[in-house]
Amino acid sequence: MTTQAIAVITGGSSGIGAATARLFASRAYSVAILDVNRDRGEKMAAALSAGGTARFYDCDVSDAKAVDAVAARVEKDLGPAEVLVTSAGLIPNTESIMDMDMEAHDRMWRVNYNGTIHACRSFGRQMIARKRGAIVTLGSINSLLPLPLPAYNPGKAAIARLTQLLAVELGRHGIRVNSVGPTYVMTETLQARVDAGLRDVNKIMSVHALDTLPSPEDIATAIAFLCSAEARTITGVLLPVDSGWLAGVSYKTYAGGVPWKE
Repeated sequence: MTTQAIAVITGGSSGIGAATARLFASRAYSVAILDVNRDRGEKMAAALSAGGTARFYDCDVSDAKAVDAVAARVEKDLGPAEVLVTSAGLIPNTESIMDMDMEAHDRMWRVNYNGTIHACRSFGRQMIARKRGAIVTLGSINSLLPLPLPAYNPGKAAIARLTQLLAVELGRHGIRVNSVGPTYVMTETLQARVDAGLRDVNKIMSVHALDTLPSPEDIATAIAFLCSAEARTITGVLLPVDSGWLAGVSYKTYAGGVPWKE
């Protein structure tokens, strides 16, 4: 068992989860990477272990018993969790409520919402026992405004409220619970969707205040801040990391136009 602080990252083999795992490893945490992609997860753990301690755990977060079992293994192998980041999730394409695939809808809720609860319960108990810890859930701009993603969008809104509930419930144990709300993040997945013609970069950028999208590393930096001593009195918040999407989406679509010429 290591004596380093332990950071547990669900969905830690790619995208935001991988960037977060790399950042915590660079800050001398031992990192537990939970993911369903064994090949990618093992490669990530091996790369991080070159400069510290990292282990991969094959885990489907939608399975509560599996998460409990992995949490016990992480505690035995590395120690109790100090930080939990719930990055595991599925991302959909646009669809309508009337025509959506209900099996896919239910699967998304099991992974995105239930998976968040399972991880918070399993690793939160380790934090309760030690009276300290920090949890960051992965919300979204979807947490705040409606988008035509009828499983993903309400699920992210639910995660925002879940974060607030947990912040109050766990605050008496010295545990802080926050969320980050990214806009579109230029991950490998988003790039693939752009390349496949499923996303229009010009349309995406047209409603942001800034002219660049956040990288996975930008989201990881915000997560690390929320887990740090500098944020010791911040809990129950959803921190947008959105290049000004929330400010710009209504401003830039105003029917009267914007007060400058592009």
